[in-house]
Amino acid sequence: MLLRSRFLRVVPLLFLPMAAGVMAQPDLEAKVRDAALVNRITWGATPAELARIQEMGAERYLQAQLHPAAEGKLPPEVQQRIDALTISRYSDDAARIKQLQLRREARKLPQPEQLKALQAARRYSLRRAAEVNDRAVWRALYSRNQLQDQMTWFWMNHFNIDLQKNDAGIFLSQYEDRAIRPHALGKFRDLLKATMRSPAMLIYLDNTQNVAGKINENYARELMELHTLGVGGGYSQTDVQELARILTGMGIAATREPPKVRPEWKAQLVQEGLFLFNPARHDQGDKTFLGHRIAAAGMREVDEAADLLARSPATAKHVSGKLATYFVGDNPPASLVNKMSKVFLATDGDIAATLQALFASPEFAASLKTGVFKDPVHYVYSSMRLAYGDLPPILNPKVGLGMLRLLGQPLNQRLTPDGYPMGKSDWSGSGQMSVRFEVAGSLIGAPKALYQEEDEPLADPPHIPNLFKANEGNGLFANLSPATREAITQAKSPRDANLYLLSSPEFMRR
Repeated sequence: MLLRSRFLRVVPLLFLPMAAGVMAQPDLEAKVRDAALVNRITWGATPAELARIQEMGAERYLQAQLHPAAEGKLPPEVQQRIDALTISRYSDDAARIKQLQLRREARKLPQPEQLKALQAARRYSLRRAAEVNDRAVWRALYSRNQLQDQMTWFWMNHFNIDLQKNDAGIFLSQYEDRAIRPHALGKFRDLLKATMRSPAMLIYLDNTQNVAGKINENYARELMELHTLGVGGGYSQTDVQELARILTGMGIAATREPPKVRPEWKAQLVQEGLFLFNPARHDQGDKTFLGHRIAAAGMREVDEAADLLARSPATAKHVSGKLATYFVGDNPPASLVNKMSKVFLATDGDIAATLQALFASPEFAASLKTGVFKDPVHYVYSSMRLAYGDLPPILNPKVGLGMLRLLGQPLNQRLTPDGYPMGKSDWSGSGQMSVRFEVAGSLIGAPKALYQEEDEPLADPPHIPNLFKANEGNGLFANLSPATREAITQAKSPRDANLYLLSSPEFMRR
């Protein structure tokens, strides 16, 4: 209670107009720039990450993040925990087949046993999705490929699915690891096509119900409005209808055995895992899409439509605008978006090249001095990385996931296909800030919860140092305002100092 009382007296003072901090040492300026870059392209700076960029140099560090090793190296104890998850040992396809079997068996039972068995089959999907979210927290905190991990989240949000709808969650692991993560810094066209073949996307946006003679336009509409061309991207309702026709027959198989089709359609049948293109459910007529005639050719129609969408100038502008908003802030300059769009088109949608143009721009350099307001995911991850990133790896990622839920941004649970918003106004209201202060207190006071396993907390969890003092001289907090610096340095304990730091206006920005 005493801590909370002091906290409530001090925190409002931190949000007085911030004066720029005075840097006494000219050589600190480079460290400040490095720290700002790390904070922007990772999930949050740690002393070890700052030492890494200072050892490598900013340009070499940036290139290593833009072109990472195939696998992001994790601490052995973290990798062991991920390997022990059910999602690592039992594929999504096998889990889906098991779930369908459970449902078939449940429907043979009388009530109320039938309802209980069906609910158990539903929970089977949700448990697997929960493990995917556990894995996401561990990767965000400890992966060396921080930009790749951040871009994986960006694209998971861009190509949003809600794990609770239509059992999409049972395919969430392969959606992230096969469709999104491998292409997060690659070619946008490859990323787009991978999502279009993902069972998670097809089931989430109802394309499993899109068949010849009974068209469902849901996926076609969101594919253009949200994933590629954007609102005002130059398409018509007729294009929506024609794309929906092209997408007919793309769905999910119930077994690993291919379905029987007419002999003349066998060459068109495509089954990869549980992804299924069934020509018997496909509209076999010619289509006209975005002014281009697409001849009837089964799955080749889908690839042709995807190429048109991925290479459209409207897609380049839409995607570049979202990337600029994510890394530079609200209402990015049109000059920056245009510059990025040109690179996107010239490189056939190379995401890393487009980001390189962004990071090399004067607009990005200017934004490093002002910061971008953190959404809840950035706030929670950066707080956890700063406080715990250089300590032994946490055992219980559900603590962080619970905080994201409290802050209104639970992983992979945005109900609508547009994904979570990225603007400051969406996350800076008084209610949000009040909860962030509570989250900061919980994080600083939660070592036992984070190191708890199977309901048995450690008797002596790791000690969190004074985070301000631990980062003196590395440039991370060189520009704290006088009010923030005074509150931290006059705190009565390291715990109070850490609480004020994580609640400061400067820490709300990246």
